[in-house]
Amino acid sequence: MTVDTGALATFLRDNGVPVAGELRVDRISGGRSNLTYRVDDDESSWIVRRPPTSGLTPSAHDMAREWAVTSAVQSTDVPVAPTVAFDPDGRVLGAPMTVVEFVPGRVVRTADDLRTFTDAEVAANATELVRVLAALHAVDHRAIGLSEFGRPDGFVSRQVATWGRQWQRVKTRDLADVDRLQSVLAESVPTRSDAAIVHGDFRVDNVILDPTDAGRVAAVVDWEMSTLGDPITDVALLCAYRRPIFDTVLGVPAAAWTSSRYPSADALAEEYAVVSGRDLGDWPFYLALANFKIAVIAEGITHRALADGGADDSATAAAEATAEFAAAGLQALAGVSR
Repeated sequence: MTVDTGALATFLRDNGVPVAGELRVDRISGGRSNLTYRVDDDESSWIVRRPPTSGLTPSAHDMAREWAVTSAVQSTDVPVAPTVAFDPDGRVLGAPMTVVEFVPGRVVRTADDLRTFTDAEVAANATELVRVLAALHAVDHRAIGLSEFGRPDGFVSRQVATWGRQWQRVKTRDLADVDRLQSVLAESVPTRSDAAIVHGDFRVDNVILDPTDAGRVAAVVDWEMSTLGDPITDVALLCAYRRPIFDTVLGVPAAAWTSSRYPSADALAEEYAVVSGRDLGDWPFYLALANFKIAVIAEGITHRALADGGADDSATAAAEATAEFAAAGLQALAGVSR
């Protein structure tokens, strides 16, 4: 889609943002998430984000949620782009839009991007990712005005039910393993869980790294899935995303985060436990839930591609990962007593 630069310039000025000269807009590619644009004038740069033009699922593309959390965490140790302005009514682009300052740095999406890193830099990067995630989970959400940002009580059981309903909406065929996984998860929900700000989609390609230091995150991005919930769900997703077939879900032939150069899922989980001081005692359940979620997401990408028609081959192939993630979820739960 095209961006009306005149309307955007007016919006920025109306929000007290000086605009020097004509605006120049470039679409930033990557992922299947919200549309992201870099906007430059003669002196400054910004990032503009809005939901996709089709296949909208409000909970997955909630710009108001992204704006609320990124504005609130400005005062914490969590690195995030400075917020600039929010258009909740979609008057500028026809959909809700956020504007933040451009943060210079490196975004690592593919194995080719990762080739510029030494092994020591990859290790430092993994350590930093775990540290930042633990720092996010340590934030006192009440102290920064996010008490009503979500409903942490019953979060995990609702996740099982929500993704089960989503499976029924998007499945392109019947898969017994997915149905069985949902059933076993529903019977295995932990009796207690912690409450924290969860990112909901945390991995290396959803951060901006320092331009010269792979061991420093300059900004965490893509917050539209964030909420108040159980922090271990974030850690489990970070680990489940390491499965090589996740490339199919991302639509990237060789994604950075699935590279064997990064630590194993078990090593990442162990490091998080040490850094955060949190107990991962119900880890098999959380890992199974993460795999269930990714299985449904993969199926949903293909479902939307088939519904829209004319989508690229990578989107229609995403569901190839569904069965493997469902099987991985069942394997994680194999030793859990029910």
